Amino acid sequence: MGRVRIQKIGLLRRLPLFLLIWGIVSFSMWIPAIYALALDDHETSRSFFYSGLLGLFVVATISVASSNRVPRRGTLGQLAVLLGCFTVLPLFLAIPLHDALGNTTFLNAYFDMVSALTTTGADIFPDPDRLTAPLHLWRALVGWMGGLLMWISAAAILAPLSLGGFEITARGQPGRPVSGVAQNEKVDPRGRLIRVTRTLTPIYAGLTAVIWLLLLVAGEQGLTAICHAMSTMATSGISPVGGMEGAEAGITGEVILFLFLFFALSRLTFSTDTATSGYSRLDQDPEFRIGLIIVGSVAVLLFFRVLAGVNEIGNQMAPMQALHVIWGMLFTVLSFLTTAGFESANWNDAQQLSGLGTPGLILMGLALIGGGVATTAGGVKLLRVFALYLNGAREIDRLIYPSSVSGVGGGNRRIQSDGAFIAWIFLMMFALTAAVFNVLLSITGAGFEQAMVLTVAALSTTGPLIELATDVPIRLVDLSGGAKLTMCAAMVIGRLETLAIIALITPTLWRD
Repeated sequence: MGRVRIQKIGLLRRLPLFLLIWGIVSFSMWIPAIYALALDDHETSRSFFYSGLLGLFVVATISVASSNRVPRRGTLGQLAVLLGCFTVLPLFLAIPLHDALGNTTFLNAYFDMVSALTTTGADIFPDPDRLTAPLHLWRALVGWMGGLLMWISAAAILAPLSLGGFEITARGQPGRPVSGVAQNEKVDPRGRLIRVTRTLTPIYAGLTAVIWLLLLVAGEQGLTAICHAMSTMATSGISPVGGMEGAEAGITGEVILFLFLFFALSRLTFSTDTATSGYSRLDQDPEFRIGLIIVGSVAVLLFFRVLAGVNEIGNQMAPMQALHVIWGMLFTVLSFLTTAGFESANWNDAQQLSGLGTPGLILMGLALIGGGVATTAGGVKLLRVFALYLNGAREIDRLIYPSSVSGVGGGNRRIQSDGAFIAWIFLMMFALTAAVFNVLLSITGAGFEQAMVLTVAALSTTGPLIELATDVPIRLVDLSGGAKLTMCAAMVIGRLETLAIIALITPTLWRD
């Protein structure tokens, strides 16, 4: 048994990483195929079954042809594979979706798969009834696999390269392997990846199963429960019933999702396997603490906004209504901060009660901040916000007391100086990238407000913003082909971040 296990691990290390991921995705297509067969939807079942069979055939053929080739690019090469997964793999993922629908273009199917795989969750098919149950399951499953891919990649690929937010605390330069960790990558480029995969996959799958079972106990339907469970862990916001308003679990279901969304605030909620020095206790983790502060303060601010609107139009708010409004604000704020984008069923009730519109700018700001490093959340990341806060507080102290010495600890001292400098560079690059995509979308025919909302939603991987941030929801299906391709590029860059893209296109890093 031990020899067979060693042979299997050796086979995994020789198999190209992209082909390995492609093979796993091909196997996963048989899940909606079996589900469609159980529902007597034979056409959809055939679409997924034959697509999965085709994928396995192609993977097997290429694997045999490249069996003697050993990958030599280490962690940086794995980063290039990650980029290929988000750009090329959706072409294959879109085949069964396009074939099963039969009444949409392949570009729309490709856009939807990029949106799901990057955990953006931008819904190009606004009417949930247009998709059958197996297609809803497929979209949620792709988003779930995209979240797992980012969980694994963060610890196995981005952390050794000091990217994805790890550059704030790591001692290595962004894009360059961390000393001590990276030397092993040249000798055994798959070793860390396999260890992280074997450690995090059971945790990710187990937490998803727990959410699913809890939602079923709360009275949720089976398909909605599993889709919401996968979407919560992946922070994709994909729902087969149009969100929490169409769910049957009610406030109990929202409480369940609320508790598990905290896993997107800090990597310490599920793992400490990173290449950076940081905090080992969750209550001392700056990301988790600043996330709680943002959720509480913004929710209170929104509650007083609603209360002022109610008083202005002469209405009164009963105590039970006030509790429902507060809960709606807490859930929605945490959901958008973690870039999941679920909207509480009490959110619209609060708006109707006060006569106020949706605070789109606040939701966009929350999505831009984003969740924790090495989580499925997108955005700028809480650790970078914390680094900028420390640096700003230190500069104010120096203005008041020019001869003062910083009293922060050793870990925060690195964040306060070099980490804040790198965080500021990233923030400027993020703003420049947003401006570029804003211009590109405007050129393709989108208005200024639409282009800004689409850009923020794509770069922060928060697709539900497209429907909630404006008074009139934006219909993605009506966008031009150029706008859809531009959105796809923005979603990929938002998922990998600009520093990772720069590392891939820098020739000196490949020569090192």
